[in-house]
Amino acid sequence: MLSRLRRTPFAAQVLIALVVGVGLGLVARAIGTVPGSFVDGELVPGTDQNWLTSTLDTIGSTFVGLLRVIVIPLIVTAIIVSIANLKQVGNAARLAGQTLLWFAVTALIAVSIGIGLGLLTQPGRNSSVSESAAQAPATTGGWWDFLTGLVPGNILGLEGSPDGSISFNVLQLIVVSVAVGIAALKVGEAAEPFLSVTRSALAIVQKVLWWVILLSPLGTLGLIGNAVASYGWESLGSLGVFVGAVYGGLAIVLLVVYPVLLKLHGLSARRFYAGAWPAIQLGFVSRSSIGTLPVTERVTEANLGVPRSYASFAVPLGATTKMDGCAAIYPALAAIFVAQFFGVDLGITDYLLIALVSVVGSAATAGVTGAVVMLTLTLSTLGLPLAGVGLLLAVDPILDMGRTATDVAGQALVPVIVAEREGILDRATFDATTTVDPVRSLGETDVQKQPATV
Repeated sequence: MLSRLRRTPFAAQVLIALVVGVGLGLVARAIGTVPGSFVDGELVPGTDQNWLTSTLDTIGSTFVGLLRVIVIPLIVTAIIVSIANLKQVGNAARLAGQTLLWFAVTALIAVSIGIGLGLLTQPGRNSSVSESAAQAPATTGGWWDFLTGLVPGNILGLEGSPDGSISFNVLQLIVVSVAVGIAALKVGEAAEPFLSVTRSALAIVQKVLWWVILLSPLGTLGLIGNAVASYGWESLGSLGVFVGAVYGGLAIVLLVVYPVLLKLHGLSARRFYAGAWPAIQLGFVSRSSIGTLPVTERVTEANLGVPRSYASFAVPLGATTKMDGCAAIYPALAAIFVAQFFGVDLGITDYLLIALVSVVGSAATAGVTGAVVMLTLTLSTLGLPLAGVGLLLAVDPILDMGRTATDVAGQALVPVIVAEREGILDRATFDATTTVDPVRSLGETDVQKQPATV
């Protein structure tokens, strides 16, 4: 039984878990909340979650927590090693510039689609959401947050919270890792012992990462099951036009824009999605680009043919700043929704500002709750009521699944395009009719290939 499960492709395991998770979520939703009861004559309040919902929530949050733990050493060691390896590449600066350029180009296309759909569907005028739902967000984002976020408070960019938990700022991690990697390059031979230790640490981290990713199907079951049980689909009624417009925009980017860009570079869209599918699928259920980062980086290298020395730099950078779903389509549509809901007319200058914020400001969300912070940044730039954020919170988890899947696809797409333009893409790997199973490729030295599944 166990050997048969190991032979099942990773993407198929996650897909099966996705279906089972939806079923368990529907069962948990049917059970309902736990009512209060009398114990020794006293009323004991009930809970918002029944035992099945609580179990699914625990499974999903534990899996995401494990991924977040491994992300810190993975980013630090991978970026330092990749920058050190760039000394063998003569066009390192050009690669970085091309990566940022294509981040901006694809973001501009995505935000233009979002604005166009907003003007076409008029989501703010075609909703029945109550104005009482409006509330200002507890956390806001701004340009100052982005600038101060570049400067780490400590070597690992760790931040304490009032509840005693520890979080980390991915953008700060990248800044520190890039600085250390460049310094190692400048030091030269004296840095070789340090780089040797770092390479060994990276190998160990990747082995631990493999153990965590083995749990992906179980984590998927918990995450999607909890989402269905907790949110359901009732909230779609009052915001149906807005939800439809967002998912329509995401579909256009995924099924039209990305394939056209690939075709223009002589690449097969079918092969791209076959190779990137494990990461896109995990992004959909986990709702976390950072949590999906290890799988995204692995499929970009092993299935799409991007050199490791470049992918290990471009993919982590993209996980914080390349967000066509969260930072382009969604804030554009949401800003138009809020403006229409409150009766504020937007002019051409306002639409240009939306585009500017989406292209330049997505990095301001790094290390914070992405889409909500990006929306507050857009609203504050346009001078729209921040209370409008609360209008959309009811459907945010449902939207976040599609947004994150689109983000992850874009984070794999740009390195492929840049690598092809620079002549470093392994076309034999990209065009192969088989794809590498991320679980096996991270856990075995002799990589075996599995049939491509989409």
